[in-house]
Amino acid sequence: MPSHPATRSRTFAFALLAFGCLGFAAAWILVSAWLDRSCAWMALLAGVDAALLLRFARVRPGIGRALLGATATLLMIALASWGIAAARIGRSLGLLPWESMMKMGAEFGWLLVRLGTSPTDLAWFAAGVVVAAWASK
Repeated sequence: MPSHPATRSRTFAFALLAFGCLGFAAAWILVSAWLDRSCAWMALLAGVDAALLLRFARVRPGIGRALLGATATLLMIALASWGIAAARIGRSLGLLPWESMMKMGAEFGWLLVRLGTSPTDLAWFAAGVVVAAWASK
């Protein structure tokens, strides 16, 4: 029995958003490793990316799409922050970032994220979420 087109469309939208979040977070981690900085300004690009992905997936405009865009941006920020912390600690241990991510515990990982995040970084993160909500609506 074929599935309803709306269900397939919703599934496609969430899959596109999930893969987009992972891809953007990976790119953010690579840029951060290359420049040897946290590159918090990329949160603005993450917000624009989330909005574009939602538009490409043809998610209906409105408050729901704005909340979904903001949530996706928060997810990208969290994944990138975790990956940047893992890359920094892994480099000193001779591990690749994804190897370090798997070995780093949750408590230690978020401690590194908190220690490595400045108030300016938090402002960039907040601006990225606002851009995502505004561009997604």
